[in-house]
Amino acid sequence: MAEIGLINYGAGNYMSVFNALKYLDLDILEVKKPAMLDETTHIILPGVGSFNALIDKLEAKQFIDSLRKHVLGLAKPFLGICVGMQVLATLGTEFHECQGLGYISGNVVKIPVEQYSMRLPHIGWNEVIQEKDSLLFKDIENFASFYFVHSYHFVPVNKSCITATCTYGGNVVASVEQDNCFGVQFHPEKSQDNGLKLLKNFSEIKNNYAKN
Repeated sequence: MAEIGLINYGAGNYMSVFNALKYLDLDILEVKKPAMLDETTHIILPGVGSFNALIDKLEAKQFIDSLRKHVLGLAKPFLGICVGMQVLATLGTEFHECQGLGYISGNVVKIPVEQYSMRLPHIGWNEVIQEKDSLLFKDIENFASFYFVHSYHFVPVNKSCITATCTYGGNVVASVEQDNCFGVQFHPEKSQDNGLKLLKNFSEIKNNYAKN
């Protein structure tokens, strides 16, 4: 049975994610301190707000080194939600440049909406185009709708990391994946049945990447 460690660093959507996981009858551990990650099999990092603020909070609560150990070293399945996905990147550019966790090479940049006369933030329901097979989207129809709230998106160096996109003027990265690291720009906890299915899929991902 998966023991899902849901990191509580003060994110505004923490309880929404917790309630979605509880609805699915999954085993959840509220992770308030880095040492608590030792008790987990899976890790979820929720997020709302800015890239810089999330990195600052992770540093203040001393999660950076512990996350690297559990995600990159022990290869536990990791899911970043919204800004929790963005901080997987090398660099964020919101307000000022800020180093991310660096698990997946790439930058987080403002969605280029000017040429399409679109407004930011991108907020509301959007169809998600599955660009490649992913365990996260198992048994979820292509072009299923998910709920978004963001002005920046993650652009990986290696485009093969992009598992789904959506259209907001141009193409916007909706999800990324590299080995045991998964990230979704949308909010599955606010995306009704499709979001619940995605969270259930994540809980069923096995650790196939552990290093000897």
